[in-house]
Amino acid sequence: MYAEERQRSIVERARRDGRVDVARLASEFDVTYETVRRDLTALERHGVLRRVHGGAIPVERLGFEPTLTQRDFVMTPEKERIAKAALEEVPAEGAILLDAGSTTGRLAEQLPSGLTVVTNSVSIALTLTPRANTNLMLLGGRLRPRTQATVESWALQALEETFVDVAFMATNGVSAEHGLTTPDTAEAMVKRAMIRSARRVVLLADHTKVGNDHFARFSTLDEVDCIITDSGLADGLAGELAAFGPRVVVV
Repeated sequence: MYAEERQRSIVERARRDGRVDVARLASEFDVTYETVRRDLTALERHGVLRRVHGGAIPVERLGFEPTLTQRDFVMTPEKERIAKAALEEVPAEGAILLDAGSTTGRLAEQLPSGLTVVTNSVSIALTLTPRANTNLMLLGGRLRPRTQATVESWALQALEETFVDVAFMATNGVSAEHGLTTPDTAEAMVKRAMIRSARRVVLLADHTKVGNDHFARFSTLDEVDCIITDSGLADGLAGELAAFGPRVVVV
């Protein structure tokens, strides 16, 4: 088994069981303890696991919020597929909103010209700045360095006077029980305002977000028109989400 395959399996086990143990992993994969420790260190650097005594736990269990840079290197092929599928939801003309996030950032890279794009993401704004025939609107406010998103009153005031055709949203967690959630209350407030400002809402979320819950809820599932996720989604979860109203697209 290649290191990348082994590390992917370690992450899946950690999310399924809540923890992985060095000794057990070494035995199951027939590798040394040091090899497992190197795997865990690499996964911690990618922001998906946190090392603890004797093993590691998924960052979701800590309520830990990875930086945008850390998230951008995780689930890259899945995010690319999700972004490509999201192009089907982009109108031929008009206004859209891109929430701050690594998957919405991938969508920004693929957007056609001729749109008005509203965003609270500095990184997405920088991606779109050179784009010809794109009317870029950057929401102001306090900048959160961890996510490169603007938040608080300036952003909220602008969104009160904004109406777009589609809002492409990001999330840290989504579940049938608690809807869409994120660790930070300031970002949650802006995300709520984004959803209110849109005719349609499309959530871009890789399968690792599904089933996870964070501190602040910003939307219920019945407020979402479409969820685009990837084929790593566990059996039955797509149906659970769809039961609350959104169309679920698995790519």
